[in-house]
Amino acid sequence: MTPAAALVTALLAALIAAEDPLAGTAERIERHRKGDATVVVRSGGQPVAGAKVVLEQKSHAFLFGCNIFALDPRDGREPQRLYRERYKALLNYATLPFYWGAYERERGKPGEAHLRAMAEWCRANGIAVKGHPVVWHEVFPGWVGADEPIEPLLKKRIAETVGGFKGLVDRWDVVNESLVAPQHANPYGAWVKRVGPAAAVESCLRWAAEVNPAGFLLVNDFKVSPEYEAELAALRERRAPFHAVGIQSHMHGGEWTLERAWKVCESYARIGLPLHFTELTVLSGPKESPMGDWHRHRPDWRSTPEEEARQADYVEGLYTLLFSHPAVEAITWWDFSDAASWMGAPAGFLRKDMSPKPIYERLLAKVKGAWWTARAEAATAADGSASLRGFLGIYDVTVTAPSGAKAPRTLELRRGETARLEVEL
Repeated sequence: MTPAAALVTALLAALIAAEDPLAGTAERIERHRKGDATVVVRSGGQPVAGAKVVLEQKSHAFLFGCNIFALDPRDGREPQRLYRERYKALLNYATLPFYWGAYERERGKPGEAHLRAMAEWCRANGIAVKGHPVVWHEVFPGWVGADEPIEPLLKKRIAETVGGFKGLVDRWDVVNESLVAPQHANPYGAWVKRVGPAAAVESCLRWAAEVNPAGFLLVNDFKVSPEYEAELAALRERRAPFHAVGIQSHMHGGEWTLERAWKVCESYARIGLPLHFTELTVLSGPKESPMGDWHRHRPDWRSTPEEEARQADYVEGLYTLLFSHPAVEAITWWDFSDAASWMGAPAGFLRKDMSPKPIYERLLAKVKGAWWTARAEAATAADGSASLRGFLGIYDVTVTAPSGAKAPRTLELRRGETARLEVEL
C-alpha cells in the first residue's frame, strides 16, 4: 500500500469511528479488559517442558451490578429463589439500601440486622457490595428537629454505617445528589445551602475516610452537567478523599444516544478517577417524557414484547460501549426485576414473575460468554514457561506435568501488568 493510500485508509477509518460510537469497541475491550500471565513450571529447580497449564476464570474484575433491594435471604418461596439464582448467575456486584429515613425510622433504632443479612448473603455468593446512600436530602428521617444541629447527626450517621459495617461493606455512595440538596426544606438541605455543595460533600467524605480509611468512597449525582464537573474538580483540588465518580443515567423518558454516552465517559474521565455508572435504567415499556412525579408508583406501567426487544438491542450496545471505555469500571442497573421496581417502571432484567427478559439473556451471553475466559491453556516451552491471556479477574490454575503430577493454584489478571506464577512440581 502506498503512503497516500494508507493515509486515505486511516482517514476513512477515523471518519467511520467518529460516526459509529461502537467502532473500535472490540479493539478497546481486547486492550483494556484483558491481561497476560506467565506461568513457570520447575521440578527440583529445573524447568519442565511440555507441562499443561490451564486457566479457568472464576470472577470478573469489572463490576457488573444492580441494586439488590428486593433480596430477602430468609425467604424460601419460589419468586425469591429465582431472584437470587438469576442475580448471582449474571452479576458480581450489588447495591444495598441504606436510605437513612428507612434504615432508622426511629431515632437510635437502625435496621442493621436486615442489611447485615443481605451483605452476608452477597459475600457468601461472591458478590461485591456497595452501600447507598449514606447522606441524601430525600428519605430523610422525620425525627430530626428543624433546629437541631445537623453536623453531629451526620457524623454519627456516617460512623454507624461506613464505620459500623467496615469489613463487610467497604464501598459507599457517601453523598447523593448534593447539587439539588439546597432546594429541599430539611435540616440537611439547609446546611448544604449554607456551606455550599462542594464543602458539604468534602466534609462527609472526610468523616467517612476517618471511620474507614481503607473504604472506597463515591460521589454520586444525576446532574450530568458542567455543574457536576465543576464540583468534582473542586473536590479534587481540595484533595477530598473519594475514589470514583458516580454517574446516574435513568432513561425513563428515552435513551441516551451512544454518542452522548461516549462523550459523558470522555468528559468525566478527565477528572482522573474511575467512572461508575451507578443507576442505569432503560425501559421495556412506554416512556414517560417528561418524567412526572418520581415519588408516585404506577401499577399499570407494563412491559411489552416489542419494547423488551428494543431494550435488549439498545442495552447490549450501551454495555459494549461502556465496557470498552478504559475509565469505566462498574455498571449498576436499576432494578433487577419489575416486581417492586422504582415507580413501578418496566425496567428490570426480569419480569414481575421472575422470568428473564431478552435483556437478561443477551447480557448473560456477554458477561459470562463473550467477555469471559472459561478456559485458556498452553504448554510450557523448554524454559518451563507458558504464556496465557484472558479477561481481567481471578482464575483457578491447574498445572499438569508430563508425568501426570498436578498442582492447583490461583492467580489474578490485572490491567497493565503481566501476572507471574512459579510452580514447583
